[in-house]
Amino acid sequence: MSTPERTRPYPGAERLDLVEELHGHRVADPYRWLEDPEDPRTREWSAAQDELARSLLDALPGRDVLDARLRALLSAGSISVPLWRAGRAFFSRREPGQEHAVIYTRSPDGVEKALLDPMVLDPTGLTTLDSWVPDLEGRRVAYQVSAGGDEQSVLYVLDVESGELVDGPIDRCRYSSVSWMPGGDEFFFVRKVAPGEMGEGQDDFHRRIWRHRVGAPTEQDSLVTGPGLYEDHTYYGVRISRDGRWLIVSANIGTARRDSLWITELGPGRTAELTTILTQADDVRAVAWVDRDDRLYLHTTDGAPRWKLAVTDPRTPGREHWRDLVGEDPESVLEGVRWLEPAPGSGQEPQLVLARARHAVAELALHDVDGTPRGTVPLPGTGSLTGLTVPDRDTPQRDGSLWIGWTDLVTPPQVHRYDRVSGETVLESTAPGDVTVPDVRTEQREFTSRDGTTVRMFVVTPATGEGPWPAMVTGYGGFGISREPAYTSSALAWVAAGGAYALVSLRGGGEEGEEWHRAGNRGRKQNVFDDFHAAAESLIASGTTTPGQLGISGGSNGGLLVGAALVQRPDLYRAVACSAPLLDMVRYEEFSLGRTWNDEYGTAADADELGWLLSYSPYHQVQDGIEYPAVLFTVFESDSRVDPLHARKMCAALQDATTGEVTTRPVLFRRETDVGHGARSISRSVALSVDTLAFLAAHTGLELA
Repeated sequence: MSTPERTRPYPGAERLDLVEELHGHRVADPYRWLEDPEDPRTREWSAAQDELARSLLDALPGRDVLDARLRALLSAGSISVPLWRAGRAFFSRREPGQEHAVIYTRSPDGVEKALLDPMVLDPTGLTTLDSWVPDLEGRRVAYQVSAGGDEQSVLYVLDVESGELVDGPIDRCRYSSVSWMPGGDEFFFVRKVAPGEMGEGQDDFHRRIWRHRVGAPTEQDSLVTGPGLYEDHTYYGVRISRDGRWLIVSANIGTARRDSLWITELGPGRTAELTTILTQADDVRAVAWVDRDDRLYLHTTDGAPRWKLAVTDPRTPGREHWRDLVGEDPESVLEGVRWLEPAPGSGQEPQLVLARARHAVAELALHDVDGTPRGTVPLPGTGSLTGLTVPDRDTPQRDGSLWIGWTDLVTPPQVHRYDRVSGETVLESTAPGDVTVPDVRTEQREFTSRDGTTVRMFVVTPATGEGPWPAMVTGYGGFGISREPAYTSSALAWVAAGGAYALVSLRGGGEEGEEWHRAGNRGRKQNVFDDFHAAAESLIASGTTTPGQLGISGGSNGGLLVGAALVQRPDLYRAVACSAPLLDMVRYEEFSLGRTWNDEYGTAADADELGWLLSYSPYHQVQDGIEYPAVLFTVFESDSRVDPLHARKMCAALQDATTGEVTTRPVLFRRETDVGHGARSISRSVALSVDTLAFLAAHTGLELA
């Protein structure tokens, strides 16, 4: 049964009188039919939305200016830190005008060679390089590619000298970890189960760990076994010590911030039967590895929500044997550790380099291997790390050096090298293209959220003037993921046109450690939205912007963020760009990878948790008769993480409910095919940014021309 359609200047969308009783809640779902992309009504609705969106987006002023500015800023290209293998460096670089970064190798005599160019693999630009890792001898590279944005990675092995493929294709390698055995003839890797093995629709949620010999049929692979392995929707990581003696397996059930860990000693006649170190019941995060001193290192949250470093003997790996090496710092988050050898002939001892983030700003600290602090590594400024590498054991001529990938809000990616002997950090390479960055001011501000919590944000404004400016505010606030200050073409294009940009370090992220994450997940998710509202109000109170000039933007979990923001505070925001969002939080688990996120959000199968979800679910919070902000939904039909149905349903609901005029506060739905949730070509990135920024500019008063 359905109610009559209302008269609106948008494509028709039948509104069903569909209400379900869930744990005592009456839950309406009037646009359930839009979940089915093959329904003729959905196809017709989507095609009409395409036409409407293109007609309005193409007419926005300043598009050519934006396109040119974005391409100029992206012409900086990119550069990664080198990964060392037996004297050979492996790295990625994107030259100006290239659609994707290319993987190169540089031999000890300095000769560079392109190894993997996605545009050579597929001139359409629709194939992306998902991951790559060379073997320990630098002779072979295992790499994974996917096509059309589906992220269903296929694994190949490339011979570095000849450029010939020596293995692959091996399919079902989505989110697959690969770790090489010494000699380069074998590796351990993770692979999804065969289609139908676990039942219809279950393929994406079950994985196995295999030992594979290069060139051999996968039917001959050896299965790794152990207690508690192979639970539903578990992601696995594999890591082998440099000498090939120890295999460590890590596991997360979905995106739960708890790690299971196993270890086994490899060798002739031994099978890879794992011994348990941690289980999900321990409720601890830990990254483990055996380093050059043959100790088992554990980078962990055990009693340390901002992380600490512990050690033990790999033969006694249990938690009761762990010994703290570097304790928790109450003001910074320990993000990673590297072993740094001394320079030959220097008389120095090995050291550990600890990568920390203090309120999302990178720091590097030096410690002796017994944990004694020995100072810091100089860094270029207030920014973030894009990589951190040291020479491997077979590159002793490079010992004493640390390569640092670096960026900040106005600096394209760079590579710096720290020299232990001089104690200096020097610039070694920059992104390959020349770029003129607009003259801006950058700062990190503090503000107070609704419950009194101090929250921080990075703010970029024009170098001259005091505002108010049209503002673009963004954040993420989920899964313990930190958003750190980095070169962002869309942000700089916005500020170059005379706007202000703010990146908010919301609870739910990892900017202040695991407690910060847990303060914004599950039943505490509203804290994330309160932080975002408080950031907007702080920007208004400081004179940086006004409600009539305030635009917000977010994608994925950040799409949920701005979706919740627009329905909770439609008075506070003028325009919203909502990309690949989660918006129906009652049914999110039923589609794509949704059920792997229920540790972060909660599940509708539980009465209490359904209450959490309903309290903020954007689709269920849309109310009739409200003048909502201008909204642009952007979705990708090949998205295999977040189904576009979320945006379809929310768009239909808003178009029906808003009192805003389509000419002044439109609700638009922009979709793309052949791209997904993750990586895309530069041209596709520019096209999306032009539409998004032009839309926000038009509705916040930013003049682009």
